[in-house]
Amino acid sequence: MYYPEELVEEVRAKNDIVEVISGYLKLQKKGGNHWACCPFHNEKTPSFSVSGSRQMFHCFGCGVSGNVYTFIMKYENYSFPEAVKVLADRAGVQLPETEYNEETRRRENRRARLLEVNKEAAKFFYYQLRSPRGRIGYEYLGKRQLSDETMHKFGLGYAGKNGAELVQYLRSKGFEDELIKEAGLASYSEKRGLVSQFWNRVMFPIQDSNHRVIGFGGRVMGEGEPKYLNSPETPVFDKRRNLYGLNFARTARSGNIILCEGYMDVIAMHQAGFTQAVASLGTAFTPEQANLLRRYTDNVLLAYDSDGAGVKAALRGIGILREAGLTGKVINMRPYKDPDEFMKALGKEAFEERIAQAENSFFFEVRVLESQFDMNDPEAKTRFHREIARKLCEFTEDVERDNYLQAVADKYLIGIGNLRKLVVSYASQTGLARPLERPRSGVQQRNKPEENARKSQRLLITWVTDEPSLYEKIKKYISAEDFTEELYRKVAKRLFQELEQGDYNPAGIISMFEDEEEQREAAALFHTSLPELTTGQEREKAFHDIVLAVKKNSYEYYTAKLGTDVNALNQVIEGKKALEELARTHISLD
Repeated sequence: MYYPEELVEEVRAKNDIVEVISGYLKLQKKGGNHWACCPFHNEKTPSFSVSGSRQMFHCFGCGVSGNVYTFIMKYENYSFPEAVKVLADRAGVQLPETEYNEETRRRENRRARLLEVNKEAAKFFYYQLRSPRGRIGYEYLGKRQLSDETMHKFGLGYAGKNGAELVQYLRSKGFEDELIKEAGLASYSEKRGLVSQFWNRVMFPIQDSNHRVIGFGGRVMGEGEPKYLNSPETPVFDKRRNLYGLNFARTARSGNIILCEGYMDVIAMHQAGFTQAVASLGTAFTPEQANLLRRYTDNVLLAYDSDGAGVKAALRGIGILREAGLTGKVINMRPYKDPDEFMKALGKEAFEERIAQAENSFFFEVRVLESQFDMNDPEAKTRFHREIARKLCEFTEDVERDNYLQAVADKYLIGIGNLRKLVVSYASQTGLARPLERPRSGVQQRNKPEENARKSQRLLITWVTDEPSLYEKIKKYISAEDFTEELYRKVAKRLFQELEQGDYNPAGIISMFEDEEEQREAAALFHTSLPELTTGQEREKAFHDIVLAVKKNSYEYYTAKLGTDVNALNQVIEGKKALEELARTHISLD
C-alpha cells in the first residue's frame, strides 16, 4: 500500500518518538535525551538514546538508528505500510481506503471469511478442551507437563469424538458449508454428510506472524493414525511459507531463532523461556521458510531430533539456511531425543549451555561425514579427506574457505599444506572454486577509495546537521549532486532544501524510505562519529578536509562519466572551479 509523503509525515509528527518507545522500553532522562538498554542487542549498560528534539533513536552499542517508523518496523518486524497503519491508528489519523477491483475485493473478502471461520473453530476447540468432554486431552497435556498458562498462550484445544460437532457449531455461527470445506475444517462423507476430520485429537491452532489462525494441527489420543494431522493447504494456509510459533518468536529479541521439528518441542521451549523457538508445519524445512526467517534473524540454531532422521533433516536444513544467507548452528540434544524430552530431564540452564556450545554447521556436516568412513583404514581416511576438500570448495569466498581450511586442518590433524593441495586439485578439476592464494604479507589492505569517499560524505552530513549554520558556509561549494551514493544524494537533497528554508527534520527525511535497511542507512548518516578534536584550529582543518574530500571525489566521479552522461560536463567544470577555490579558502566554524 502506497501512502502519500504528506500523510506519512503527518502520522510521524503525531507520534512523539519518546512516548512511543516508552511504551516498549523503560526510558530514563539524562541531559537532553532519554536512555535505555538497547532492545536489539544484549547489553547491561544503557547505550540506546532517544532524542525528542530530533525525533530519532540511536544505539551507541550496535549502531542501529532511525525514526519512529524504523523502531516499530524493527521491534515488531512490520513492513513500512504496517508501521504506518499502527502509528496512524495510535494517533487517530484516517488512512485512505485501498482501492480494489471487483475480483480483488471478492478474493480479500473470501480470505477474511476464511480467517473468521478458523478463529471460530479455534474457539470451539479451546472450550472443548476445558469441558468434561475434553478431559482426555487436558490430562494428556498435563502429563506432558504443560501449564494452564502455556495452554492458554498457544490456544490449545480438543476435538471431540464426533466429527460432526464442529460443523454443527460453525453452521450455528452462520458459516456456510462451502466455506467450512474451503477452510479445510471438514469434508463430505456419503454416509454422514459434512464432517470434520479433526476428532479425538488435541488441537494446535497454527497462527501467522500477525496472530491470525490460518490452520490446525491435531495429535490423536490413543493409537490412531495418522499420529499428527494438519489442515490441508487453503488460500490462507501455505505450509511452505509459515512457521509454528513465529507469531511469538519474531519479537523474542534473543539474537537467534531456534528451529525445531514439532509443535510440542516449540511449546516446551517457550514454557521454559526460549520464546524464539519455531517449527515447520508437518513438512520438511523449506527455502520459503528460510527466507521468512531472514526477516527476523541472521542466526538459526537447529534443535532437531538426535536420531538418524533428525540428523538427515539437520543436514538438509543447513544447506537451505546457507543458500538463504543465514548462519546455522546445531544444538546437541544427546542423550535425549528432542527438545521436549531434554527440557523435562535437564531444564533451562542445561539447555542454555547447549546453546552456548552449539556446533558450527560446517563442522557438524564434517563430523557426520566422518562417521561414514573407517578412520583406521588409510584408504578410507584418504577418501574422507578428499570429501572434506570437496566440501571446502563449496565456499565461494576465498577468505571464508581459507579460514575453514585452517580450522579443519587443526581439528582433524591434517597437514594444512596437504589439505590445501587437495582443495586446489579438486577445485582445478571441477571448476568449483579458484585456487587459494596465500597473502604475501600480514599487512591488511587499506580502505578502498569508494569506502573513503562514502565516509567523507557521511561525516559531512552529520557535521552539518549537528551545526546547521555551516550549511551557509559550504553551499557555494557543495550540492546534493556531489554525493555519489544514490541514497546519500536523496538525503542531502532533502536536507539542503530544508536548510534553505531555515528548518530541517532528520526524522522526516528518514521517512522518505520504506525499506527498513534503507531507513537504517539513512539514519546512520545523522549519527556518524565525528573526529574528537580539542582546538578550534584542529576542528576547522578537519572540516575543511572533509568538504575538500567530498568535492574531490565528486569531481573524479563525474570526470569518469564524461562521454556517457550529458550532465557530467557541467559537474566537472563546476567541480574543478570549486576545488581550486577550496584549496585557498579558510572555512571558519565560528
